[in-house]
Amino acid sequence: MNGSANPGPDPDTAPAPADHTRLAAVLAGVLFVPGAAGTGLLTLASEGASRCLTYGEQCAPGLPWWLFGWSAGLGGGALLLALAGPAVRIRQAALAVQVLAECFALLVILSHA
Repeated sequence: MNGSANPGPDPDTAPAPADHTRLAAVLAGVLFVPGAAGTGLLTLASEGASRCLTYGEQCAPGLPWWLFGWSAGLGGGALLLALAGPAVRIRQAALAVQVLAECFALLVILSHA
């Protein structure tokens, strides 16, 4: 028998924990489009929107496109940074900004009702 203990794997060669931020960023970006469509349908199902479509009464002035555009653009920029970011912390922060910006864009659509 060998008297020396097996030291295990060398810490320098141990595999790094898996980083799934890129996958999560792509998933959040892809799910934003059907989320916006579903939120738009929810908005159209409200009483005020259906009265506007049916009778032309109580119509809201319109969706604030500048607010939606800025939040969706910020989400898109954060998606690019989450995909191409050099460090894990930068990608994680960009993913958080992306998700928050996309949620804000969906809230802009939903609050229009």
